[in-house]
Amino acid sequence: MKKLINAVSDVLTESLQGFAAVHGDIVTLGEENKFVRRKSLKQGKVALISGGGSGHEPLHAGFVGQGMLDAACPGQVFTSPTPDQMLAAAQAVDTGAGSLFIIKNYEGDVMNFAMAAEMMETKVATVITDDDVAVETSTYSTGRRGVAGTLVVEKMLGAAAEQGRDLAALKALGDDVNKRTRSMGVALTSCTVPAAGKPTFALGEDEMEMGVGIHGEPGRHRVKLASADAIAEEMMGAILADLAAKPGTPCLLLVNGFGATPAMELYLMANAARRILEGRGLAIARGLVGSYVTSLDMAGCSLTVTALDDATLSLWDAPVHTAALRWGC
Repeated sequence: MKKLINAVSDVLTESLQGFAAVHGDIVTLGEENKFVRRKSLKQGKVALISGGGSGHEPLHAGFVGQGMLDAACPGQVFTSPTPDQMLAAAQAVDTGAGSLFIIKNYEGDVMNFAMAAEMMETKVATVITDDDVAVETSTYSTGRRGVAGTLVVEKMLGAAAEQGRDLAALKALGDDVNKRTRSMGVALTSCTVPAAGKPTFALGEDEMEMGVGIHGEPGRHRVKLASADAIAEEMMGAILADLAAKPGTPCLLLVNGFGATPAMELYLMANAARRILEGRGLAIARGLVGSYVTSLDMAGCSLTVTALDDATLSLWDAPVHTAALRWGC
């Protein structure tokens, strides 16, 4: 294992401290490094809190700021944060309008956020993301996994919260955006968790894992490496079959790198996905390409499609000012 670390036990703490120092104009680090929160809170706004295991950066801390999250709780690598982290984060950013938890559909995350919600003395609602079409169940989740589509939900909810929408309206919006969003990933290599010191799984030089999860969970099948067009065709076929968007529907296309895939290849995949969308009578109204929901040092990518309408398009375009996403401000 070759990684830029000091001690395995200090990776998360030192990374969070560096993140908070570099982006001190946007965020501040909570007591005992339990959470990252917005430096300036907007009074009377519903607080948006998310979190999960580390190793997926910039998810979630990179999306804390104006127009997205108010706080993020980082667990250890690929390990759910604890209920006390979530409770402390929610209490730190609650300005009186209630809190909304945005949770990826993994058993530990769902259970711990539910425990935190029970301990809250103010109003709390929950949105669970489950956009991964690759499998119905996995070694980490009951039902579909929440993956890169979580970014889309957080962005649109963040914009709506800035507009002053109440907790019930935000809950309904989050559930709707989640239903409009589908994703699928492919891995060309494994990732290496620092504490393990070795790859999570083994792939042959000519193999890829189709439908891989963001923790390296098994996908639909392991197959021989294929062309980018063939990979995009299988992934987009599964996404669009499940999404069932009508021809003419404007779409958001997110091409997300898993941590070790260069931008050149991600844009090449975006081009392949574009041709498939257009062949189905769907238009890319908005696009985003980059490594946003990663899996440490895994090579590969995921494709995400969200069916848009005028309202959700406006929410996507709304100003955002975070470490990882920034426009319109």
